[in-house]
Amino acid sequence: MTIQPTGTDPGGTTPAGTGVERASDVPRRAGRGSWLVVAWREIRDLWLGGRGLVLLFAYAITLSVTTYLTASNQALNFLEQREAVSLTLQVAVALGTLLTLLAASDAFSGERDRGTLESLLLAPIPRWALTVGKGLAALTLWFAAYVVAIPYVWYLGKGVKVVDTSLRSGLLVGALLALAMVGLGLLISIFSSTNRVSLSVSVFILLALFAPTQMPSSAQRGWFGDLLLRADPFTAGLRYLGRTIVNARSFAQEGHWLIGPAVAAGLAVGFAVALSSRLRLGAGGRG
Repeated sequence: MTIQPTGTDPGGTTPAGTGVERASDVPRRAGRGSWLVVAWREIRDLWLGGRGLVLLFAYAITLSVTTYLTASNQALNFLEQREAVSLTLQVAVALGTLLTLLAASDAFSGERDRGTLESLLLAPIPRWALTVGKGLAALTLWFAAYVVAIPYVWYLGKGVKVVDTSLRSGLLVGALLALAMVGLGLLISIFSSTNRVSLSVSVFILLALFAPTQMPSSAQRGWFGDLLLRADPFTAGLRYLGRTIVNARSFAQEGHWLIGPAVAAGLAVGFAVALSSRLRLGAGGRG
């Protein structure tokens, strides 16, 4: 997108009735709704280009294997069936948010690698609008993954009447974690020199976030262990899913576990939008 000069006067004023606008007004006007234009373009490229479909196909295969393994035991009792639903939903949420992280981490570093970032930066679109638009496109991967997960959850949970609770909890937790991963991926992509660096850093941080879920129960005792579990968005979110599905607890009883994911989502997205002004042709604010 380019702006054609239309002839303002030497003083930079706009003659009345000419319909000509000052150059300083263009970014402000372009920002109105431009994030929707960016989002639509990115969504179209993601899905019509086939990249989103490939990721979703791999996601569906993994979820199918998980569902088969959890449902293959025909002697599942009432509690074990709830645990099977919880396990499958946790895998669905974790993998779905991973997809959003991969898409977001490609947002700007991928444009650098492909040599298309310069034309994007020359467009009369504010940096925050580019960030928001690309973030929304990445979020569509999570919602598509959630839709794919619905029949798996229904199949496993139809006998114990936890389908509605599971789907509501999964949507809430998954949306919060997906927002956090989108913000994180965009931040990394803004400052990464290449797409390989961006993806490597993103996966490393994701593994670090999953680490507290593997802590032994003895390490989770005490105030520090409890604080770590609540501060880590993945641990807190997945624990909320387990307690609402397996233990049949309500949101009022277990909603405090979602404070960590909500704060992480807000901070990640907020920093990504705020630091989008640092986006340059070269990584780290150069160029």
